[in-house]
Amino acid sequence: MDNSDLFVCIDHVGYAVSDLDEAIKLHCDTFGWRVLHRETNEEQGVEEAMLGTGEQGAQNAQIQLLAPLNDSSTIAKWLERNGGRGGVQQVAYRVEDIDAVSATLRERGVTLLYDAPKIGTGGSRIQFAHPKSTGGILLEIVEPPAAAAH
Repeated sequence: MDNSDLFVCIDHVGYAVSDLDEAIKLHCDTFGWRVLHRETNEEQGVEEAMLGTGEQGAQNAQIQLLAPLNDSSTIAKWLERNGGRGGVQQVAYRVEDIDAVSATLRERGVTLLYDAPKIGTGGSRIQFAHPKSTGGILLEIVEPPAAAAH
């Protein structure tokens, strides 16, 4: 088996939350994080905020807060399955070439959710690996936009 590095680092940990403003207040005022980016992603059905701390270097992990835009969004369904309680919804690994990593993972038997990567936070390219092929964890694979990768 080829054990060359597929991943650059942990990109972020995604938390499902029911109220984005309340979650931002908790993470910023109580835990000392700061909002780096906030956006609405209609295709994914979420309003989200990316949080960071300190110098926020290129390989520092971030926290992603995800709130549902409607009852049919994936995050709304996740919250419903978990009794309305928020929590860790996914872990994201950063990659330099999402197409190559996706092909390698498929060759190794990992089920990916999309035929081709979609657009995620800040113009990144994203793909998800199904929890049934990752030991129970929803794994997001993220290729940052070229300008943000350096």
